[in-house]
Amino acid sequence: MRNSNRRIVLAERPVGMPDENTFRMEEQPIPEPGPGEIMYRSDWLSLDPYMRGRMVDAPSYVPPVQIGEVMTGATVGEVIKSNNPAFKEGDWVEGRLGWQDYSVGGPADMRIIDTGDLPKSLALGALGMPGNTAYFGLLDVGEARVGDTVVVSAASGAVGAMVGQIAKLSGCRVVGIAGSQDKIDYVTKELGFDACINYKDCADTNALSKALKAVCPAGIDVFFDNVGGWVFDAVMPLINLRARVVICGMISQYNLTEMEMAPRTTRHLLVKRAKMQGLIVFDFLSRYPESLERLTRWIQNGDIKYKEDITVGLENAPAGFNRLMEGKNFGKAVVKITED
Repeated sequence: MRNSNRRIVLAERPVGMPDENTFRMEEQPIPEPGPGEIMYRSDWLSLDPYMRGRMVDAPSYVPPVQIGEVMTGATVGEVIKSNNPAFKEGDWVEGRLGWQDYSVGGPADMRIIDTGDLPKSLALGALGMPGNTAYFGLLDVGEARVGDTVVVSAASGAVGAMVGQIAKLSGCRVVGIAGSQDKIDYVTKELGFDACINYKDCADTNALSKALKAVCPAGIDVFFDNVGGWVFDAVMPLINLRARVVICGMISQYNLTEMEMAPRTTRHLLVKRAKMQGLIVFDFLSRYPESLERLTRWIQNGDIKYKEDITVGLENAPAGFNRLMEGKNFGKAVVKITED
């Protein structure tokens, strides 16, 4: 056990990509839990694209991180002290208490996890927010059905890889969009995607749209978008009658100093009588037991595979985050905090 609590706070709001001035490492005394509270030592930290939006002082579905506050993020760790009968020392929990060694909170801030013989870090990935996002986004918002053609952008990422595999398990044809040959090989040869397009091989929107049309000759029934920008623009002309477009993320836009003006896509939605809906996974919080039961069974049976991109050391979390935002990660981005 450390003798102090390292924490990474937001030092200033970034313009464009976060840099060395965006975050600051601080050391404080290890916090003590108050009445009804729990203190746990973080073992793993999740890095996710949504964090970039939390650095901006703008209206959103949750308040932004304030200057000087611990950077937001989900962690998995072991309970060290508990003043709550629902939690005991030695329990493993997942909480959203930020980039730090030790966290204190109440039952509303954390949940007990049991990953069995699976890695505990999966509570931040395939059995955490990304897995739940893929499950509810595809099946509830996307309403994926047997025989549908599903296209997913950022196909090898934490959410995209899960979307594609759940779609295959649901009887769909799956086409991914990714940014390197090794990522394409991974989703097609290991995860079972039917095809995958390298958007970096396409000179512009029209070229990507043409490449997608070649592998989606019957059109697209579900588009699960994690990217936005010109990739989104390339897909929309190919959607089918009553297609479903799931807006999960816009990673191509998060570091822009000025938002891009996209082509008007409403005509495609109108003519095809399609549905486009934003996805915030916490809207499905009450149904997590349902998704986690199925996701766990699929992973244990080998029906779903996962990959992690591990950064070692809390001090390296900012660099790991930038790798994620630059698309250099391969799999779910996590930080191994403890040294054991």
